[in-house]
Amino acid sequence: MKKVIIALVAVLFTSCSVFSPKNAKDNTAQKDSNSTQTNSKGPKMVLISTSYGDIKIRLYDETPLHRDNFVKLVESGFYNGLLFHRVIQGFMIQGGDPSSKTASPGVALGGGGGDMERIPAEFNPALHHKKGVLAAARDGNPQKASSACQFYIVQGKTYTDQELDGLQTRLGITYTEQQRNDYKTLGGTAFLDMNYTVFGEVVSGLEVVDKIAAVATNKSIGDRPLEDVHMQIKMVK
Repeated sequence: MKKVIIALVAVLFTSCSVFSPKNAKDNTAQKDSNSTQTNSKGPKMVLISTSYGDIKIRLYDETPLHRDNFVKLVESGFYNGLLFHRVIQGFMIQGGDPSSKTASPGVALGGGGGDMERIPAEFNPALHHKKGVLAAARDGNPQKASSACQFYIVQGKTYTDQELDGLQTRLGITYTEQQRNDYKTLGGTAFLDMNYTVFGEVVSGLEVVDKIAAVATNKSIGDRPLEDVHMQIKMVK
């Protein structure tokens, strides 16, 4: 299992590997620029529309920097026409690379957005990588700051108590009874906890995540789907 975990984590590291430290500004300045509250009350909800169906996601208030940055990009139309450019069944579906909008078939993707400022990590032990969560991709920067635009939705796998016990020891975390139950029944990617920022979860459309995760891909170019999976994202109530 250890070899599998290392290989899967590498996917999320290398997906944004062109991000440069020169693009990361002081975390305090970043917080000030991203913490503006959006104007409507209630949880922020987004709808990701694809040819496989719609995925409705609630953004977490517990991660305001990521929430507000995502809302800003959605409201500007940033994601419209982009691809789910990296798909691994039993793991996750990833999108948000701006270069994917005009990418030719057969081209490896995942490096776009490197000129955008990273978002400071917002790790929260109450937010875990259960199936259906929305989380931010990142490169290998030591602060574990997130990509400003690339995200993934977890599909994952189910875990045994023994596996979760081992992860608790390795990651230095303690799962609640609810979190353990989520991982044993719903599934997820527990080995990513407290290493990548989780900032939302699917409230409807998990079957669409499964459909996208099952598409044929080209592993030699970063698990890009053989047929493009486009997205449109908008704010909804």
